[in-house]
Amino acid sequence: MIIAIDGPAAAGKGTLAKRLAVKLGYAYLDTGALYRAVALTLLRAGQDPTDEAAAAMASDALDLAIIEDPELRSEATGSAASVVAAMPTVRANLLNLQRKYAVSPPNGESGVVLDGRDIGTVVCPKADVKLYVTASPEERARRRTAEMEARGMTANFDTILADVEARDERDMNRADAPLKPAKDALLLDTTILDIDAVFLRAVQIVEAQATSG
Repeated sequence: MIIAIDGPAAAGKGTLAKRLAVKLGYAYLDTGALYRAVALTLLRAGQDPTDEAAAAMASDALDLAIIEDPELRSEATGSAASVVAAMPTVRANLLNLQRKYAVSPPNGESGVVLDGRDIGTVVCPKADVKLYVTASPEERARRRTAEMEARGMTANFDTILADVEARDERDMNRADAPLKPAKDALLLDTTILDIDAVFLRAVQIVEAQATSG
């Protein structure tokens, strides 16, 4: 079974996807981390992230183990990721990787959960279950502010809200695989729901599909 979970930043899709994968015993892939993985691979090798040939090679032979590296979330990796993510060859290579992962998950798992921006629309348009997880920009900014403060970082709500809204604008209006719900995706709005309620609803949806399938 292939479960596709899409949605904007800080909506809770990553948390939901991980919990579903554990609950069901499925493989899990954070597709957004793949671009950071390519970037970190280049940085570790001392290569320039703007070098399209090097980025193409790194994305074509990407070791998924690097996704677990804490350095993946560093500011330097994030900056480099934004560069490689704009390269058509990198995007094509990672699209191929995601599709292979979906149909042949590692370790022989019987299913896979993928989360990202275009899983249900582009990567796996025939996924068995498609969920679109969203929340208001204000709620997503509040969550991100709280998360940063919990880490001891300085966070300004208004600045973060502006960043969330700007990112939504870029993601939803880009020419290549824009962020939008698949026509047959089920909407899960987490604005006023906690993660436990969202998780239980998602489990019900998956179990109903498994039964009917």
